[in-house]
Amino acid sequence: MYTDSHCHLSFPELSAQLPDILTAMAQAKVDRALCICTTLEEFDAVHRLALDHPMLWATVGVHPDNEGVREPSLEDLLERSDLPRVVGIGETGLDYYRLNGRSIDDMAWQRERFRVHIRAGRQRDLPLVIHTRSASDDTLAILREEGGFQQPGGLAVARGVFHCFTETIEVARAALDLGFLISFSGILTFRNAVDLREVAGFVPLDRMLIETDSPYLAPVPHRGKTNTPALVPFVASQIAEIKGIEAEEVGQITATNFTTLFSRVGA
Repeated sequence: MYTDSHCHLSFPELSAQLPDILTAMAQAKVDRALCICTTLEEFDAVHRLALDHPMLWATVGVHPDNEGVREPSLEDLLERSDLPRVVGIGETGLDYYRLNGRSIDDMAWQRERFRVHIRAGRQRDLPLVIHTRSASDDTLAILREEGGFQQPGGLAVARGVFHCFTETIEVARAALDLGFLISFSGILTFRNAVDLREVAGFVPLDRMLIETDSPYLAPVPHRGKTNTPALVPFVASQIAEIKGIEAEEVGQITATNFTTLFSRVGA
């Protein structure tokens, strides 16, 4: 019934307890989870999760905040995206939150990395998993520059999801206008997330995904504990309260949205 569209089961906090996590998912009616890659060095472990477990799928990408790791070439991403059970490109995007004394101009390497991911997504017609933090203007601008447009015989137009969304309604509207979906995490349940709940009220259900971003951001009433995909129904329940419907309906709609966006899942 529920799909966790973004988790990190390859991270040490979760990988050691995988059998228990999968059991808890089944008990919580979480049928699928997308395991997100954040470095090329990590990819084999992420991919192995998807190969070994029919309810798990994988992406390939290098997180914008990761430094001192192998820089992905277009060929790196294309080659890995052709492997079985790889259904998306990312986690990619921009993150200016931790500049550590640098200027935004100094983050040109991040912007170029992002462009490489967008090009890979277009060449393989795979959705992008977008991370943006303190960088929404540049994130949207680069998507507009690199995302393409419909033309006979041309590359696919960039598509995907803005994951763990914490931006404004204006940013959400711009992302939706570009054809992207919006994914909400356990942050939506936090007491101080009043503005974010307004954004969730604005985003149409048919343009929405739910996620845990586990092992981080466990939803209330588990805030502060290690997060797992089994807790994604709490995100659905919060959205259901906002929308005035049942959590099961949120689960079903967002699961359908997931299959539509990550179309290789249903192939």
